[in-house]
Amino acid sequence: MNIKETYELWKKCAVDDADLIPELNKMNDADIEDAFYRYLAFGTAGLRGVIGAGTNRMNIYIIRKATQGVANYINRHFKEEDRKVAIGYDSRIKSDVFAKATASIFAANGIKVYIYRELMPVPFVSFATRELKCAAGVMVTASHNPSKYNGYKVYGPDGCQITSEAAAEITNEIANIDEFNGVLRGNFENLMDSGMISYISEDLITNFIETVKKQSVLGDAKVNKDIAIVYSPLHGAGLKPVTRILKETGFSNVVVVKEQEQPDGNFTTCPFPNPEIREAMQLGIEYAQRINADLLLATDPDCDRVGIAVKDKDGEFKLLNGNQTGSLLLDFICSVRKENGTFPKQPYFVKTIVTTDMAEAIGNYYGAKCYNVLTGFKYIGDVIANNLENRPEMTYILGFEESYGYLSGTYVRDKDAVDASLLIVEMFAYYKNQNISLIDKLNSLYEKFGYYLSTLDNYQFEGSAGFKKMQDIMKVFKEDVTSLGEYKISQKLDYSKGVNGLPKSDVVEFDFTVDNKDDKLA
Repeated sequence: MNIKETYELWKKCAVDDADLIPELNKMNDADIEDAFYRYLAFGTAGLRGVIGAGTNRMNIYIIRKATQGVANYINRHFKEEDRKVAIGYDSRIKSDVFAKATASIFAANGIKVYIYRELMPVPFVSFATRELKCAAGVMVTASHNPSKYNGYKVYGPDGCQITSEAAAEITNEIANIDEFNGVLRGNFENLMDSGMISYISEDLITNFIETVKKQSVLGDAKVNKDIAIVYSPLHGAGLKPVTRILKETGFSNVVVVKEQEQPDGNFTTCPFPNPEIREAMQLGIEYAQRINADLLLATDPDCDRVGIAVKDKDGEFKLLNGNQTGSLLLDFICSVRKENGTFPKQPYFVKTIVTTDMAEAIGNYYGAKCYNVLTGFKYIGDVIANNLENRPEMTYILGFEESYGYLSGTYVRDKDAVDASLLIVEMFAYYKNQNISLIDKLNSLYEKFGYYLSTLDNYQFEGSAGFKKMQDIMKVFKEDVTSLGEYKISQKLDYSKGVNGLPKSDVVEFDFTVDNKDDKLA
């Protein structure tokens, strides 16, 4: 079937979501091309795309098609008593609709569903998948992308994002499913009444919070917990769990950014709800300046990443990037646990290949082994799971990536901004007790371990033309280029061919020689 025929089929059959009908009817040729030139690709990170009508969009038909594929996989590989799924969703447009559609299809396929009653952070799904001994978990989210996006992440029974092998098998299943006639469907309310769908209990939510409390580095150490904190959930899922964990651990002097407090899939006050970007943090900074706060925290919409801002020597709030915060946390965890006698005999931490090499220098100083993995927290989760099974003598202390994701415990297999918020606040309070700011501490780490500069540029490539352009750019990078601008390349690592035993990935790393010193850019 060609693009035009697929479009005409959708005009005829896509009638369950009234929002899509006028969109389909007003499409011009360019719109049709972009919306139907492919099906959204399903991979280890599941699906992600623009919300709207078409095979290259996020809508209930693509959700149904994907869920039927996952259901087929579960029913093939798991015993009947193990066919259970945990589902969560964030504040994005249609997240609740997509989550209920997902639940209905799993249940119609004979798979028991546990779904959160309201929006929850990503790590809550990983946690529920493990605690309820599910075959899989699904989180409806597009992380920190703009409001026009949504997504669908799938977890394995270990609470980690599915393996490449599982994703490939599910992809093959999905490819053979007709989104209109090949999906087993049921009514959500009727399936609730039958017991095939149940809401996840408050007890499990409390269990999560209690487990995060156990990740405390300070424990019963005496520090002043009355630090003034401004917190923003950026219209997302973090409000209840983050404020709860802080309150229950004694950090009660918290002011929430009112304009960003409630869920809002349009992200009205921060169109790009990413704590890496100053514009998203600006309202929080204004609050912090107005009340003379000590620390600003902001979590992204699905509350798996957290950004911070702290005052510099001039009293101005400065954002710390993920590399800086991660390095501070690693040193904090190692130094305080050394100090209080809880530092393990064989500690290790995990970071991604694009995360600062400063972490390795810190780890070497304390005797903590560093694992470098591909970009994506699932690879950090894989190392945790592998070491728990095969190297139980080793103790995990931290995983982090430059994109503001952190995790200090093994209770989930994804980054957790609830855990990270607690660690950051503890770290801030600990150093404030010694009259040391986080910027002062960071500078002392630079003096001790060397100076590391990290910058990040974002580029957007929309539609089929953008997809092709990205492929063309990567092709050029992989060819025999010897320099980029004024910088001469001393070494090129093409991860699509496999590097250092890592899985193959479409990533290129360049090492440059600048003034007789090696600089690295990935």
